[in-house]
Amino acid sequence: MALSTSAAAIITSLLLLVLLRGGSSEGEGNLPQSDIDLLEFPLNLEYLEAEFFAWGALGRGLDSLAPNLAMGGPSPIGVKKARLSPVIRDIIAQFAFQEFGHLRAIKSAVKGFPRPLLNLSATSFASVMNDAFEKPLVPSFDPYANDINYLLASYVIPYVGLTGYVGANPKLQTPSSRKLVGGLLGVESGQDAVLRTLLYERGKVRVSPYRYTVAEFTNKISNLRNKLGKEGLKDEGLIVQPVEGAEGKIAGNVLVGDQYSLSFARTPQEILRIVYATAQENTPGGFYPQGADGQIAKSHLRTQSNKRFN
Repeated sequence: MALSTSAAAIITSLLLLVLLRGGSSEGEGNLPQSDIDLLEFPLNLEYLEAEFFAWGALGRGLDSLAPNLAMGGPSPIGVKKARLSPVIRDIIAQFAFQEFGHLRAIKSAVKGFPRPLLNLSATSFASVMNDAFEKPLVPSFDPYANDINYLLASYVIPYVGLTGYVGANPKLQTPSSRKLVGGLLGVESGQDAVLRTLLYERGKVRVSPYRYTVAEFTNKISNLRNKLGKEGLKDEGLIVQPVEGAEGKIAGNVLVGDQYSLSFARTPQEILRIVYATAQENTPGGFYPQGADGQIAKSHLRTQSNKRFN
């Protein structure tokens, strides 16, 4: 039996509605702006990790291995291949390709932005260590010199992104955004756990030619990140006072957590203060000499720019 004109029109409208909903179920067009901003922001750290790990293990970065992911952004400063043992090189190479995947995953959800200028030189990492110890280390710390130095330099990075994902998750409005961040958080947490375990195994080893042990380095780095973040204790090294350990009963701290052994959360502002190494979210420096990218980071840079001209 033939359909009436009105019935056919209703069916056609319903089919169009289904198609439109199906076509917009993924991607930026279906996300609120706040989700887009929160998903884009971590690209800054994912770029840094991708370049540091790829160069450290493979002697090449995005420009060689996945140039489309860099989106034409400037090549990083000073990064190079590290002198690593076969096992550590293999682990770091795995991390590198995981970071490539993270870049692809985020950019499948939001437009993203080109790789920002990154300063991954030995001088940049040496500055972090000098700040951590509140004095110049002599000779200057070289992150690319050997396994222990590279692992300590790596300790500086993934945990910061991990706390950022923990902080972002409850602010996201859509299930697809929370699913993406949950997946990213799982692997970033795994990377941090592997790094901490490798360092914990070497915790009592002296970092040559300095008089400090690996555990002392991690404690100093964590204290520095707390200081720069300016929001209290959200970071702990590998050895703590037993009262500060899990259940207040143990000094070993291979995984860091709060009083309930839950991961700490950081805001984008806290993260910028740390990775800029300036304790100010509107003052670039450290690993990002020209500042981070994305709406959130740019909003703080604009604030600083406005202050200069007012």
